[in-house]
Amino acid sequence: MSDKNLKQRNQIPDKYKWNIKAMYPDESQWDKDLEDCVRRAGEFSKYSGKLTESAKKLLEALKERDSIWQKLEHAIVYAAMKKDEDNRVDKYQAMDNKCTSAVAKAAAAMSFFTPELLSAPESVILDYIEQESGLKQYEFMLKDALREKNHVLSSAEENLMAQMSEVLGATNDVFKMLNNADLNFGTITDEDGDEVRLTHGNYITFMESHDRNVRKKAFTGMYEAYKALNNTLATNYSYNVKTDAVSARIRKYPSSLEAALSGGNIPIEVYRNLIEEVHSCLPEMYRYMDIRKKTLGLDKLRMYDIYVPLVETPKNHIPFEKAVDIMAEGLAPLGDEYIAQVRKGIAEGWIDVYENEGKTSGAYSFGSYDSMPYILLNYTSTLKDVFTIVHEMGHSMHSYYTRKNQPYTYGDHSIFTAEVASTVNESLLIKHLLSVEKDQAMRKYLLNYYIEEFRTTLFRQTMFAEFELLAHEETEKGGVLTAAWLNETYDRLNALYFGPAVEDDGYIRYEWSRIPHFYRGFYVYQYATGYSAASAISSKILSEGKPARDAYIEFLKSGSSDYPVELLKIAGVDMASRQPVKMAMETFKNLVDELGKIL
Repeated sequence: MSDKNLKQRNQIPDKYKWNIKAMYPDESQWDKDLEDCVRRAGEFSKYSGKLTESAKKLLEALKERDSIWQKLEHAIVYAAMKKDEDNRVDKYQAMDNKCTSAVAKAAAAMSFFTPELLSAPESVILDYIEQESGLKQYEFMLKDALREKNHVLSSAEENLMAQMSEVLGATNDVFKMLNNADLNFGTITDEDGDEVRLTHGNYITFMESHDRNVRKKAFTGMYEAYKALNNTLATNYSYNVKTDAVSARIRKYPSSLEAALSGGNIPIEVYRNLIEEVHSCLPEMYRYMDIRKKTLGLDKLRMYDIYVPLVETPKNHIPFEKAVDIMAEGLAPLGDEYIAQVRKGIAEGWIDVYENEGKTSGAYSFGSYDSMPYILLNYTSTLKDVFTIVHEMGHSMHSYYTRKNQPYTYGDHSIFTAEVASTVNESLLIKHLLSVEKDQAMRKYLLNYYIEEFRTTLFRQTMFAEFELLAHEETEKGGVLTAAWLNETYDRLNALYFGPAVEDDGYIRYEWSRIPHFYRGFYVYQYATGYSAASAISSKILSEGKPARDAYIEFLKSGSSDYPVELLKIAGVDMASRQPVKMAMETFKNLVDELGKIL
């Protein structure tokens, strides 16, 4: 085995770890905060039966509720991130579980709030907003609650749902432990002849290898592990979908999809239109697959040939510090203040950089309202990793601006808007790199990379979204999500999205079982809509300069203070129309045209 194998966490230099200690310099305070929140949530019952007796009482209750959840969120985030550092550590598994229990208790204790609020005449609530200036902060939240009135249960029923929340999240917890702690993908021999352990973190690197044998071994090694657990994972996912379906039915939504979109007041047509628009552009994807097959010189194109760049991958090893400089150059159109804060955040410990044994795979931006907007990475020094940093920094800067300008009430983001912030950054970076690159081979590589971003974000995430929709619809009409149904449905969709140039390899049918986002129903479509919106916004910033940049920064500051579709209008994009997706599809077509000419 080579030194390419994973290090233990204590072998990673502190400068490459996030400064999570800033959240709890004394960890004993964590226990106190959790206990305090549960106690205060229990005492919140003093507002029961009195919540809407006056504007002053309503304001007092709203402030107390925010205060409890703000502190509880801080404790939850800390425990989750400490667990993510090394999922094998019992202490943080236990802390994370205690948070789940605390949330269930707090939610149950305060579950009377919304039913009681909505039991008052709407006119009374609206009058209170006018009478009490402090309620102006809560105006959007209160009016949004009134909009959802028909889907709120009685106090007793909401209490039961809150108490069940700990159980209802079990399928996601089971998947995370299987995926991050228990699954073993074995070892493979890499391009240098070294035997290396296959992990979530290095899988894509192997899939981008120009050695086809390395790609095939990584691909089969990964999916053999999931195949071995096919029935277990199918059962787990089936119950996850059932949970969505039952919850939607209990709350009187026509479907799981409408329940998921309702929170953000997203028109259901946005979801279905996305799938239709992408379907209309599938012939361009088939053309790209033909170009890929021809350029690679293959008789048969397999799924393990999909990720390898059509131009030799640059061998340059990009140190983390260099990646930060590249990011700063690419994001320069966002202004000096934005870049200065990015560098300051990194220096202060926003980012956990390298993979270690037991660390949660992938990458994310996280944090509480009162913490740094932390970033988890599994950095392997490739150009793709630079894009990952830029992507997650988009999320974190979105959080930074929002928390600086919005109260806790609106200090979060819908996924719909969050994915725009991350993808604007990626779009700016790729356009910057193409604008400065003089080497023709590197330009071909970057052009192919850009096309791949469309394939993996707009096309692939839409395919995921369609799979989710079919799975939920099958469950809602009384069907059973067996392993065979899930495998066959996914296989059929994969064939539809990639076309006749790609031949069945017998393994891609198991890919659904390794997608963590499927355990958060109807999440992934927002990557695709976000990519479309981001493409339009980045173009505006580059073509219009300061006015478009300022409008975009205002959008970043807006948090969840309005519905997602309305917030994006601040940045000049109307996602209620099909136009952003159509524009993105046109860009993809033009990129494929150009690639076909220069290869």
